[in-house]
Amino acid sequence: MAGSHISGSHASASLPQLNGCPWHDVTEMLQSVGLRPTRQRMALGWLLFGKGDRHLTAEMLYEEASQAKVPVSLATVYNTLNQLTDAGLLRQVSVDGTKTYFDTNVSAHQHFYLETNHQLIDIPDSDVSLRAIPDVPEGYEIARIDMVVRLRKKG
Repeated sequence: MAGSHISGSHASASLPQLNGCPWHDVTEMLQSVGLRPTRQRMALGWLLFGKGDRHLTAEMLYEEASQAKVPVSLATVYNTLNQLTDAGLLRQVSVDGTKTYFDTNVSAHQHFYLETNHQLIDIPDSDVSLRAIPDVPEGYEIARIDMVVRLRKKG
């Protein structure tokens, strides 16, 4: 597969078009993947998806929910993020063994990780290519290739 581009999840292709009304959009998004739009899922979904493409840890979302006076536990935040990831509405990005981000952009793309301020920045898929992809063991297929390019300030 010389020179092939990295492909990723295309779950967003089956999602409804957003119409600009955050509550309606979140309801439609949850229902489209078979999740019941509970009060907590709605509130967390609104925080997650109401501000464009974002990279958040569970702790960051929990802090935003607390500031917005959304009564939710950290365990509920983790459960909701995992449910949304399993449903294809979020993409999980592991930076190291201790830090996991949830990306609202589920399209094919890779990431820069800024080590100094623990921030992820999207790299468009068109800017990344692989010369070769390893042979996959019998009975398996590549679901997605995740690449994180770690950056630090010079000097």
